Amino acid sequence: MPEISILMPVRNEERYLQSALDSLYLQTLTAWELIAVDDGSSDNTVQILAEAARRDRRIQVIRREGGGLVAALNAGLIACRSPLLARMDGDDISHPRRLELQAAWLNTHPETGLVACDFRHFPRNGLKQGMIDYESWQNSLTDHSKVIRDLFVESPFVHPSIMTRRTILEDLKGYQDNRWPEDYDLWLRMAAVGVQFARIPQSLLFWRDHPERATRTMDEYALQAFRACKFQHLLHSFLKDTKDLVIAGAGLEARVWQRLLAAEDVSVSTWLDVDPKKIGRKLHNAPVISPEALQLNGRKMIVAIGVRGAREQFRSVAEGRGWQEGIDFVCVA
Repeated sequence: MPEISILMPVRNEERYLQSALDSLYLQTLTAWELIAVDDGSSDNTVQILAEAARRDRRIQVIRREGGGLVAALNAGLIACRSPLLARMDGDDISHPRRLELQAAWLNTHPETGLVACDFRHFPRNGLKQGMIDYESWQNSLTDHSKVIRDLFVESPFVHPSIMTRRTILEDLKGYQDNRWPEDYDLWLRMAAVGVQFARIPQSLLFWRDHPERATRTMDEYALQAFRACKFQHLLHSFLKDTKDLVIAGAGLEARVWQRLLAAEDVSVSTWLDVDPKKIGRKLHNAPVISPEALQLNGRKMIVAIGVRGAREQFRSVAEGRGWQEGIDFVCVA
């Protein structure tokens, strides 16, 4: 039995696939199997995988005639045999010690269900500030408590950077296709059942940025899809049985959240803002007030402030007011 199963769905990855495979051949932990699921490629991906499997018995190729990413992931999951499962994409590169270090963590920390690692975008030329900020933010989530704190801000893990226990995925019935990010949905479902998260503070996954990357081309990774995923999970957790709440922020992002809430018959009774031009006005028939004037009185609050740096400023204000994150409020932006 291999020590680790690597699950790699691919579709038309001929430009980068060989580099991804080469990074696996260089792993210091060699007891792995690669389950490569080709989801109907029309380029040379088929030949590259066939040759790889011919040369290396650790590689198994599953050929599908399309069907989508989630179906490909679940088909590959069924074929994985090892207790530990790592994800990998056909356009990324793993550090030579990635599998070794992540497996060692899970083997010595039985309480941990998923261990990620720091990642680094490449190539760096032309990388936009938003992606650099995302990289820095995600790599700052160094332990379980920080991941849970920011769980509804954005996806806390890059999918091909994680290693988890196969039984957890099986217990959660694999990946789900809800027209939003299948990986973010999985982290939220894991958190809901109490899975413990960890991160190795080393850049062990190099995430290739290019125009054809799935996160840039698939509707499931658009901003509105992420927001829909957050919202549905919040309705079943933090916002369960809530009919009246406070929104911190009165900008565009906050107003989008108000519309989502209204569609579920959840009303916003108060808006919180620090802009003197907004304080004292009414927005959707609810007053806009300053943090100093707010009395929660048992109400819950979501923080939807999209301005860079505003989240940490709000947390400082909340600490001074005695509001507890995860109990009184949750950050969603």
